[in-house]
Amino acid sequence: MRQSLIALSVAAAIAAAAGCSKEASQAPTVDENVQAQASVAADAKSSVVASNPLLAEWTGPYGGVPAFDKMRVEDLKPAMEFAMAENLREIDAIAANPEPATFANTIAELERSGAELDRVFAYYGIWSANMSSPEFRKVQGELAPKLADFQSKIIQNDALFQRVKAIYDVRTDSDLTSEQQRVVELIYNQFANNGATLTGEAKERYAAINKRLAELHTKFANNVLADEEGYTLFLRSDQLSGLPESFVKAAAALAEEQGQKGNYAITNTRSSMDPFLTYSDNRELREKVWNNYYSRGDNGGEHDNNAIIAEILKLRDERVELLGFENYAQWRLQDRMAKTPERAMELMEAVWPAAVARVEEEVADMQALADEEGADITIKPWDYRYYAEKVRKAKYDLNSDEVKQYLQLDKLREAMFYVAGELFNFEFSPVEEGSVPVFHEDVKVWEVTDKTSGEHIGLWYLDPFARTGKRSGAWATMYRDHTTFDGKTNVLSSNNSNFIKGAPGEPVLVSWDDASTFFHEFGHALHFLASNVSYPTLNGGVRDYTEFQSQLLERWLSTDEVIDNYLVHYKTGEPIPEELVAKIKKASKFNQGFATTEYLASALVDMKFHTADPEGIDPDKFERETLEKLGMPDELVMRHRTPHFGHIFSGEGYSAGYYGYMWADVLTSDAAEAFAEAEGGFYDKAVAKKLVDHLFAPRNAVDPAEAYRAFRGRDARIEALMRDRGFPVPEEKSEAKKTTVAVKD
Repeated sequence: MRQSLIALSVAAAIAAAAGCSKEASQAPTVDENVQAQASVAADAKSSVVASNPLLAEWTGPYGGVPAFDKMRVEDLKPAMEFAMAENLREIDAIAANPEPATFANTIAELERSGAELDRVFAYYGIWSANMSSPEFRKVQGELAPKLADFQSKIIQNDALFQRVKAIYDVRTDSDLTSEQQRVVELIYNQFANNGATLTGEAKERYAAINKRLAELHTKFANNVLADEEGYTLFLRSDQLSGLPESFVKAAAALAEEQGQKGNYAITNTRSSMDPFLTYSDNRELREKVWNNYYSRGDNGGEHDNNAIIAEILKLRDERVELLGFENYAQWRLQDRMAKTPERAMELMEAVWPAAVARVEEEVADMQALADEEGADITIKPWDYRYYAEKVRKAKYDLNSDEVKQYLQLDKLREAMFYVAGELFNFEFSPVEEGSVPVFHEDVKVWEVTDKTSGEHIGLWYLDPFARTGKRSGAWATMYRDHTTFDGKTNVLSSNNSNFIKGAPGEPVLVSWDDASTFFHEFGHALHFLASNVSYPTLNGGVRDYTEFQSQLLERWLSTDEVIDNYLVHYKTGEPIPEELVAKIKKASKFNQGFATTEYLASALVDMKFHTADPEGIDPDKFERETLEKLGMPDELVMRHRTPHFGHIFSGEGYSAGYYGYMWADVLTSDAAEAFAEAEGGFYDKAVAKKLVDHLFAPRNAVDPAEAYRAFRGRDARIEALMRDRGFPVPEEKSEAKKTTVAVKD
């Protein structure tokens, strides 16, 4: 409602000004009227921006920073609506320009438009991912269809599209740089692939579908969050058998926060579920925790997502049919490295049999150990992690909890900074407390500079701990991109995790998997910070490629330099023993059947959903039958079951694209071998320079396949991935027939 008042007040101010001018002794000219109205409009805009902190320009040090300390949910809706209106005004001005379309007056103007909206979205993202609340979710639900309408108005602005198309049609015959040509192509494709070429009823229907999908995506995500918040399990002290001391202390602190002092809270998130299923001796409780987690969004009632999924699939299929595609996946993959669903499926199906075969071996080992103990059970999904840990100890004499004693969160952060310094020449320095606003007391901020020149590059925010209202998992985001076309801007990057905060004064100890994830997300941040592009659009990415850089960074966790200097015991400060390191490396391929199969199951089901006829689809039944046809082992489930598969149903970023992690893994394994083969290993300066120059700094200014070839000298091969996971390597092929993941020109 408040945004309506703002819009009316602006209109009223302009009308009042016009009325006053008419009463003047000398009537102004038309130009004077326009100037007067523009002046009043500018003043009105300035007043609105000044009164709403979410719209205000970012001030303070480091090129200006978001006013996270001034965030109020009640400001969000008016800010978003005003920013959308302002952006549409800018868009209309670009489209109405009477001059012939050029890069400068159309593409560059599009790139600099929407500054207010960019600022508002920085805050919106924080509420959505880090600080959700019932109040925000209400506003989010109201804004979702408005945002869809807003986007449709831009995409379906035919005058604007015709200007973009005019530049696109002559891009190779003009004096545009290669970077500018890439911007033109990406912007044109955004329009063409999202309905700009449609007319009449088809155009209207496309916009209506987008609006409805926005509502459904938001509802899906909020349902999952509601099930995460609504299924906390509180334990007594006699129900903690097997759980590590650090986990118990963290669970006690969580329970106290929720008014259950003396009990222990197991939250319905992966960061709590995973260690509980790994260590708890109580099988009945393991089953309960497992069921709570894997039934999110699938419990019937108001938070059940199955009907939402069915509608999403049907609408997506109808929408791409309007554009002439056979199915949603075909539309989605046209601008990805894979290019077609068939190529993505080919990769996944090449790995699937080896992964399932390894699961059978892992289950056999676990069942034998359970029988030996006299457990009198058949391994079930809630037993997998627990008995896998026992097998790990028996086979490799490797105790995951022992490893955790050397994996302190703060030390891991220091290790990441070291790696960034060696590969990227970055230096991270904590900013003075209070100098940069944060949205929660847990958030810390570092300045990033060039080690040699001291040049300021940007800021890095870290929000490491789980809390109510924060979505599960780990992710990276940017509040501001690097650009140079209007003067250089610095990068504001952020990493977000869900580690369980330790008891007061206690260090946070994490698993090896969680440490790898920490490095992974930091890889995304380095990708942001290393950017060397001119235009905002080039900071985007190709989804099955952008995960590659972050997955590659995980490899540095196990380098000798990190192990020797940063993995120290949290009590004694002693370095991790060489024999324990040897065990970790020896066991590096352990449990790859589980890890690969649970991931691939999700990726395959995602692709099957988006290539199937959605008419009358029952998501639960479809998931079950698809897994049966694939030969999914009974002892585990998809990493993300369909009713809470936020990657593909709370938005469209990974829809028909979850395979991308595997595609990126092939690139990762192949690139890692480039470092392993180099004289300086993983810190080889020449290979590191090629890494930064070709794979990080260009962002999306270069076609990913070309960028990888520039780094490696050839396409990536699947054989490296199979070696990494300890799977049988396909029979050696001739150079021309080796399995690759690049698209041949």
